[in-house]
Amino acid sequence: MTDADTTERTDVDDAAPASDNLEDRLVAEGEIAGDYLEELLDLLDFDGDIDLDVEGDRAVVAIDGGSDLAKLVGRKGEVLDALQELTRLAVHQKTGERSRLMLDVAHWRRGRRDELAALGDKVARRVLASGEREELTPMTPFERKIVHDAVSAVDGVRSESEGAEPSRRVVVLPA
Repeated sequence: MTDADTTERTDVDDAAPASDNLEDRLVAEGEIAGDYLEELLDLLDFDGDIDLDVEGDRAVVAIDGGSDLAKLVGRKGEVLDALQELTRLAVHQKTGERSRLMLDVAHWRRGRRDELAALGDKVARRVLASGEREELTPMTPFERKIVHDAVSAVDGVRSESEGAEPSRRVVVLPA
């Protein structure tokens, strides 16, 4: 049976192996990324524990535990974003497939996610009360998605992204 024959089959029995296959691929991505990052930490002489996970449709790699790890985050996460891209490239080099892997260092992304969700909720409630639109500062696509999700949880308001990268921003408006 060819690969085309396999992907065109739609039997119910094939649904589980397809999801298992995705999970296996994501686990493999995480392991490649973990090996790459472990070598990098050794080169830099940084301490850190690497945790591999799968969340939804992406591999998640977290580095935690070392005192120097803030250097791998940088100001506003710029170093972390660059390191994530390098790690994705390392995975791509080994697998030949584009990776959507997410990297977190010293829980920075988790903390940033919580901050942005709170900001989205706060601004949405302010717009709901005032009836006036509000523009937020420019954000990365990752950050904008979190704000959009938080705004969508508040009835009576909506959000849009305006502008061009790197100045693209979330605008919150009455519904």
